[in-house]
Amino acid sequence: MAWFALYLLSLLWATAGTSTQSQSSCSVPSAQEPLVNGIQVLMENSVTSSAYPNPSILIAMNLAGAYNLMAQKLLTYQLMSSDTNDLTIGQLGLTIMALTSSCRDPGDKVSILQRQMANWAPSSPNAEASAFYGPSLAILALCQKNSEATLPIAVRFAKTLLANSSPFSVDTGAMATLALTCMYNKIPVGSEEGYRALFGQVLTAIVENISMKIKDNGIIGDIYSTGLAMQALSVTPQPPKKEWDCKKTMDMILDEIKQGKFHNPMSIAQILPSLKGKTYLDVPQVTCSPDYEVQPTLLSQPGPGPTSASNITVIYTINNQLRGVELLFNKTINVSVKSGSVLLVVLEEAQRKNPMFKFETTMTSWGLVVSSINNITENVNHKTYWQFLSGITPLNEGVADYIPFNHEHITANFTQY
Repeated sequence: MAWFALYLLSLLWATAGTSTQSQSSCSVPSAQEPLVNGIQVLMENSVTSSAYPNPSILIAMNLAGAYNLMAQKLLTYQLMSSDTNDLTIGQLGLTIMALTSSCRDPGDKVSILQRQMANWAPSSPNAEASAFYGPSLAILALCQKNSEATLPIAVRFAKTLLANSSPFSVDTGAMATLALTCMYNKIPVGSEEGYRALFGQVLTAIVENISMKIKDNGIIGDIYSTGLAMQALSVTPQPPKKEWDCKKTMDMILDEIKQGKFHNPMSIAQILPSLKGKTYLDVPQVTCSPDYEVQPTLLSQPGPGPTSASNITVIYTINNQLRGVELLFNKTINVSVKSGSVLLVVLEEAQRKNPMFKFETTMTSWGLVVSSINNITENVNHKTYWQFLSGITPLNEGVADYIPFNHEHITANFTQY
């Protein structure tokens, strides 16, 4: 990969604001605002006491200005009560940002994430690009809480990115851009200019890579990665050589919304900040109303639902028949879980019952993605991944969002694209 950072440019970048793009030319026309407000309401209505608490949704709600205040309070409380032992570094980073956007103190979650990132290292010198998405989220969250303490971690992360030759997805590149832009803008006074030059070098390369994914119709990567890419391109200290027509991108996204493409709450959470002229870098600047108080005692009162929910049985199959993969298998198990449980709970119960169903997850912009089952791991270079199906129909939601029904047959199929 060619790197284009120049020390002189890095000094000039130090005076740059959070955006070099014209936000005024990239705003939602007033006639289209009801369309955007409609998908926001759809996203907020997905928040229930039985739903998996999604920090990305809370961040989007707070950046946009929530309509459903009860959903906002419920989701805030659920995330305040989350067990850090159950969270990946990416999830923990998102949770910290979500609580920050709700004007809540994340407590010891920040110090826990700091320790985890101090010990973080990629699994190999050329680890899959997706392995950098979670750490990017973590650095962004830590940067917003204490940039000076985060500097050594961010420097090591940036050097790791320089040494990695795996191709980055738009999502991962965008999140890395947001994280390093935060650090770049907050380098403490008196620090060596070499830090700024390093971050500028990495940012230039990543942003150039993102710009190569801009299609003629304005979409960046695909419609679901475009939201994060819009955030990244609007805050980077140095715009890419290939000019980005933000208005064209905005118009295309609005057309896709009209066609009903954004119905999944997570997809809405990814695009909504850009539609409202916000980015994840705005999280610390969110202003909360004085009467915004979470009432844990009220929200934690037991309701009639979860404790008395009946069980359902899900038929779960893991299948790997790809030639060239060393371990072929097709194994099925019946799993009993509470009605209303998300698919992730089914996977966890299957793993508990039979170690062959052991699985690992990776944090992406869509939340948790299953990256490995029975020690068979997805590989970008080999174009392989774990695809989940209901019967023969691919699922359109992730394992943390999809709710199986009784006697549904879910298959995890190791697939090549």
